[in-house]
Amino acid sequence: MVALATPSRNPATGIRQPSRSKMLATSSPVPILKTAKETPTAGIKHKMEDMNLSLSPSSSGSSDGEGLPSPRKRARVQFKEVEMVSFDERVQGNTGAPEKSAAVVHEEVRRAIQRHISGTDSEAYDRIKEIFSVDPRRGEEDGMFSYDVPTHTTLRYHLLGLLSNVASLDRSCNGLVNAVLNSVWLGRDESYVKLYIRFLGNLAAAQGSYLGPVLKMLVTYLGELPKGTGKLPGYAPVLVPEIYTRVHMALRHIVHLIPSGSGSLSPVLSMQFPFDTDSPKANIAYTQNLIRVIGYTPELQADILALLTEKIVKIDVQIQVDMDDLDDEEEEEVLHAVSPGAIVFGEDDDDDNASVVSDDSIDTESRRIKTIKDNVLKLDGMIDSLFEYYTPTFASGTLDDKENTLDLLLSHFQSIILPTYRSRHSQFLLFHFSQSSPDLVDRFTTACIEIVFNKLQPAITRQSAAAYLASFVARGAHISGEIVRDVFGLLGGHLRDLRDLYEPSCRGPDLRRYGPFYSTAQALLYIFCFRWRDLTTAATEGDSIEQVDELELEDITFPPMVKEALHQTIYSKLNPLKVCSPAIVSEFARMSQHLNLMYVFSILETNKRIRMTSFRNLSALADPRFSIVERETRAGDDLGYQLDAYFPFDPYQLPRSRHWVEADYIHWRGIPGDDQDESDSEADDFESDDDLSDETGTDEE
Repeated sequence: MVALATPSRNPATGIRQPSRSKMLATSSPVPILKTAKETPTAGIKHKMEDMNLSLSPSSSGSSDGEGLPSPRKRARVQFKEVEMVSFDERVQGNTGAPEKSAAVVHEEVRRAIQRHISGTDSEAYDRIKEIFSVDPRRGEEDGMFSYDVPTHTTLRYHLLGLLSNVASLDRSCNGLVNAVLNSVWLGRDESYVKLYIRFLGNLAAAQGSYLGPVLKMLVTYLGELPKGTGKLPGYAPVLVPEIYTRVHMALRHIVHLIPSGSGSLSPVLSMQFPFDTDSPKANIAYTQNLIRVIGYTPELQADILALLTEKIVKIDVQIQVDMDDLDDEEEEEVLHAVSPGAIVFGEDDDDDNASVVSDDSIDTESRRIKTIKDNVLKLDGMIDSLFEYYTPTFASGTLDDKENTLDLLLSHFQSIILPTYRSRHSQFLLFHFSQSSPDLVDRFTTACIEIVFNKLQPAITRQSAAAYLASFVARGAHISGEIVRDVFGLLGGHLRDLRDLYEPSCRGPDLRRYGPFYSTAQALLYIFCFRWRDLTTAATEGDSIEQVDELELEDITFPPMVKEALHQTIYSKLNPLKVCSPAIVSEFARMSQHLNLMYVFSILETNKRIRMTSFRNLSALADPRFSIVERETRAGDDLGYQLDAYFPFDPYQLPRSRHWVEADYIHWRGIPGDDQDESDSEADDFESDDDLSDETGTDEE
């Protein structure tokens, strides 16, 4: 029997290969070694002689008549010099062997998987797993290429082999599949990326249990990319926009290939949303990429936009809570730090800067200020992305498109925004797009009115809807005078119905029992303070706002509808001036006196001496939402409840996205003929009542 040299191992693939001596020994000795000219070993022999390398002593012996070594001698020859032969230039890293053909690798992959599944041998299976587990970026340490990094061709051939055997990759091959899913692929060339995407699609289609892990792996690349993504040795750098494009290409392929793909994608998008502690860059990038997903999964539009609305509202509320703890100087510092220029810098922050800012050496107060700034950056960039997404539909879409999109916004408003107290900016999407046409204005006001009038709705929901309706009508620059008068009349009629319902049992002002009445009354007063010009007799007869301002004070009159609604409401037994927000009540009192509409300061003086009584039923006490939206204030020695001055469409403050709504809302306008200095001063207090800082001077319960 002929003894053979030990088979060598290919460092690139880790798979054993036959040694050169075995390949020579298994062939017929006469045709191979007959002449030096006809055999490659002759060159090796001469090369050994030139280098003064002789065969080992143990291999010496006589030759036959043809000059061939005896079988014993041949069996002991060590062809170490084979390692010095030049190989194919495609081989990287001095692997020590030529690249195997695709067919050979395909067969090796098939056998390795089958032997692993059968449980007979997992050695070859483990070597394939190692090929995909190697990070090629390890190969550039100290300028030397790591020998254990597989070549591009090796990786491609093995992926082709897995693609051909994807039906065999059941749960028992979970380790290999995870190695492929976690492998570095985004920075490689386009042909490999397309092959990888094909593999992902076929894997998810053939093995349904892998659909979730595949989608999760892809979605992790929709936020802030890990450092070094897209930069691999031997490849041209792949820029961030192209990386995102490749991820979307893969997601699109999978959801179109698999019927259940989009249904499985929706919960993954929600679960992978950046954490609260993640950077503004991560949140903005993820938001923009989720919007991009809608382009090829329109069936997920409602889910994705609802998810984004929930996240935006959550951040928005947190900002308002944090701002309450800041003094005026700190608040100005925060707003100055998030100027449009600062926002661009915040998105482009590199990892080094982020690590410096997050150093533990920063004191607690500075860290708190930084958190608020980051949240403002997040909110501003995310809302700006949504404005960009919705704008084309309302700018150039059909009427049906506009109405359908507004219906979607209204559904998010009713289910997410309306029930959330302290939302400050999220609702401006509705504020802006609802004013894009008179029909859409009517749809939003109607939606709010229906909630205000619906007795089946919780009292707190009706109260919030009244605040949104009043703020929309009062602040909306594109709300016509006709809409203002119509809404004012509807609210007046609703207050009449509520008086008929509540007054027979009323023994004094009580917010807990008569909440819908007080919230509607406050809405009426707020609309009057901002839009009284549209409620005058002159405006009803067709005069413009400018013409109303030119009238003499004695010529400014109001139609009976306005007078009756205000008079009957204010002089009701329910006494709304005792419960409504002091800021709004005082401003209405001053304006109504100056306009010769009514004099209510005597009521305010009387209210100072009224001891509040509260009739609190168990259901009201058990409802935690009341403790959120109500504010306790002292009335003499009594503890009474008053409405919070929450009107959600007061001036918008986020610097980057502000340009979308700057032309949408009405700023405070003084009364012609009034003392302008005093008016401006009081108006500033009134208008800023719902800014990021609260001016009421009371603490929330």
